[in-house]
Amino acid sequence: MKRQIAILGSTGSIGTQALEVIEEHADLYEVYCLTANNKVELLAEQAHKFKPAAIVIANEARYDELKSLMSDMPDVKVYAGAQALNEIVEAGPIHMVLTAMVGFAGLNPTIHAIKAGKTICLANKETLVVAGELILQLAQQYHTPILPVDSEHSAIFQSLVGEDQNPIEKILLTASGGPFRLKSMEEIAHVTKADALRHPTWDMGAKITIDSASMMNKGFEVIEAKWLFGVDAKQIQVLVHPQSIVHSAVQFQDGSVKAQLGVPDMRLPIQYAFSFPQRLHLSGERLDLFKAQHLEFFEPDLEKFRCLALAFEAIDKGGNMPCIVNAANEIVNRGFLEDKCGFLQMGDIIAETMQRATFDKNPSYETYIATDAEARRIATELMNK
Repeated sequence: MKRQIAILGSTGSIGTQALEVIEEHADLYEVYCLTANNKVELLAEQAHKFKPAAIVIANEARYDELKSLMSDMPDVKVYAGAQALNEIVEAGPIHMVLTAMVGFAGLNPTIHAIKAGKTICLANKETLVVAGELILQLAQQYHTPILPVDSEHSAIFQSLVGEDQNPIEKILLTASGGPFRLKSMEEIAHVTKADALRHPTWDMGAKITIDSASMMNKGFEVIEAKWLFGVDAKQIQVLVHPQSIVHSAVQFQDGSVKAQLGVPDMRLPIQYAFSFPQRLHLSGERLDLFKAQHLEFFEPDLEKFRCLALAFEAIDKGGNMPCIVNAANEIVNRGFLEDKCGFLQMGDIIAETMQRATFDKNPSYETYIATDAEARRIATELMNK
């Protein structure tokens, strides 16, 4: 029987590559549901090709447009709105939910999917950044597996397979360093969004590309790794690795280091989450170590990449502080893309929001919702000063 997959965020970078994986293994996987926020044309195009049981457009204002585009396919149910997202992931036939939505919006549907006992293929790192403790409690309570899709966390996961209960001494989390690794502070102060969107090794959506340029993305990945693999933040070391070939590694208590290497291709971690514990054939380029030759590793400059330092600060503080950082970052990331703030200003605004927002050491789900709203308001006010 084919595994039924729901893709939350099917029109984004991860979602479109997941569909390529499903197409390559059409004998094993089938699309049950596709969702998008705004891209109605692409969502309709995907639905015509993959013929899911249902599609959801999160932005209710685009419902009529989508319905019209799908008028020739009455068998595909069309829904709209946040509540529809929460409900569709609970559908009986679904085996796996790929959470590839961007930002805080991915939290609630992920919680609904966990409670419905669906295997979570996690590509929405903000879910664990914002509410890691809550998510892990729910996954345990409902016996729901969470399989990482981020290339770094997939690499760590792959390095741990077969290690059973062998304690982790250190996680080596690699980062490309983004487009500004070799620039001075003076140069970084004047970079544009076009500069920031030119990532040297990965092809990703705009939000995550900007987060990679500021290294906030790596800070979020440290928080994600802490929850996924049950380690303290001080056991996680960030290594700037410009070649993006070593996707991450684990050091054990005997000093042995296991790493996962490969060409930069997000289809591999997506497919591994779908097929675990099996490995399936994946078409595409293969790693040629003769060609690669130089593999370099550097310490990140926390002064230059303040956002990474702020993420570590948020982990140390705990409670709802990572939620505050995530909300402020979503505001400044969008602001930078809309030319409302400079590149270095992003870190300043996040730091100030961390000072001003209400801190809660033991947050509930309701606290996270309130915190997100408050931090967004504060960051927006600071940005518009």
